[in-house]
Amino acid sequence: MAKIIVSDKLSVEGVKILQDAGFSVDCKFGIAPEELKKIIGEYDAIVIRSGTKITADIIANPGKLKVIGRAGVGVDNVDLDAAKKKGIIVMNAPGGNTISTCEHAIALMFSIARNIPFAHNSLMQGKWERSKLKGTELTGKTLGIVGLGRIGREVAKRAIGLGMQVLGSDPFVSKELAEKAGIEMAELETIFKNADFLTVHSPLTEKTKNLIAEKEIKLMKSSAFIINDARGGIINEDALYNALKEKRIAGAALDVFVSEPLKESKFFELDNIVLTPHLGASTEEAQLNVAIEVAHCVKDALNGKAIRNAVNYVQLDADTYQIVEPYFSLAEKMGKFISQVAEGGLKEVQISYLGEISAYKVDVIGAAFIKGMYDTQLESDVNYINALEIAKERGVKVEQIKNRDDKEYVNAIRVKVVTDKEERFLEGTLFANKQARFVKMDDFYLEVAPTDNMIVIYNHDKPGTIGFLGTLLGKYGINIAGMSLGRNAPEGIALTILNLDNPVKDDVIREIKAHSNIVSVQCVVF
Repeated sequence: MAKIIVSDKLSVEGVKILQDAGFSVDCKFGIAPEELKKIIGEYDAIVIRSGTKITADIIANPGKLKVIGRAGVGVDNVDLDAAKKKGIIVMNAPGGNTISTCEHAIALMFSIARNIPFAHNSLMQGKWERSKLKGTELTGKTLGIVGLGRIGREVAKRAIGLGMQVLGSDPFVSKELAEKAGIEMAELETIFKNADFLTVHSPLTEKTKNLIAEKEIKLMKSSAFIINDARGGIINEDALYNALKEKRIAGAALDVFVSEPLKESKFFELDNIVLTPHLGASTEEAQLNVAIEVAHCVKDALNGKAIRNAVNYVQLDADTYQIVEPYFSLAEKMGKFISQVAEGGLKEVQISYLGEISAYKVDVIGAAFIKGMYDTQLESDVNYINALEIAKERGVKVEQIKNRDDKEYVNAIRVKVVTDKEERFLEGTLFANKQARFVKMDDFYLEVAPTDNMIVIYNHDKPGTIGFLGTLLGKYGINIAGMSLGRNAPEGIALTILNLDNPVKDDVIREIKAHSNIVSVQCVVF
């Protein structure tokens, strides 16, 4: 009989699913880390929420442990690399809190639009301030949604039911899927200028950090409201505070903050903001749903039936895995790279497998590429198992082609990414030591090793450009670890890719862009 330990409080329905499946379930809520470390090897699976931290130390001697089930979306409290090295599958429950968070966003919108918290406080003080607390109707207004994943689309559905016009933006959702949901896709600037209400449903990534700051808020109507039920840091809190204090926008409602728990804040001074303590997923139903979802996932995994919602697992036999595994890393790096250089909303991905690698099962390699693309944009629930399904959900066409006759390289992966603005190409291969190399980008042949910090530069092929880059980066103490150059014709457009030992700050990028020979500059961070 397989044994399962549940170390955080879980809805009884989730526990019952595991018990009814014939497993021995020990509920040890709040167990101390040192005690957990001593006994974890006795169990086949552990089910956690956010309270238990599964560190490398905890699973250093995992014993029988095969599965870690997280009742919720985020797995930042699990050391995924350590689990992978120990052969432990980590699974989560990404769909359980969608409706809860969606409804909370709608509640925040109503609350700030109709002054409900302020009216309540006023009445509790014995006041009757009807004229002072006059609100704004939602019907007929324009709602801008930044992020059209599961939650964003559910918010749109309800907003349309309220008679609102919905504008949306998400580079990883196709225009066709959005229009099918009644959402008009628009550029962010258009949304900022036209939205009466702006709600955020994006993950916090390098690209979305401070996505809405001083410049963006200045574009908005003085009558506009901002809602954030996603992640703290997407909206710059200083810029929002200043706009609210100066009455440059009508109001805001926030459930998430850069620093949590929020005990002190300038927001507390304001009379045009509604604040809640990260309650988006805090409903009985959401906690029940994630418990049931993760229990079924753990049950099926232990019974050898299916691996669902795994965040660190690829299902292949051992021999094939050894051959194909290096290409997972190559494909994932290619996805991360091209997602940071391609502009516009993603519509189509074509992945070609060239040479001997085409003889093997390649779907998992394609999933690794899509995972890499989404890793910089979406939540951490994108994994090898669900990446292709997520692309399908978002209306992105993914085509995978095998071509054993292409002899340019013994093995290679060639991708074409189509957005609503452009087409981009990238080709990668493995050298004899299984080290990843990018060997062609768009029309340029080159040889690039993907590293943590890179700059991709299109420039006029004129003397002095490379010297300028070296001098400028040296001035800021940034060491160039590698350089690859490509060009199609003398004095035409050239491609320069630099591998750097240090991250590059925005002011350095601005200086590079200001040079007359530079056409474009993009940072890539792995």
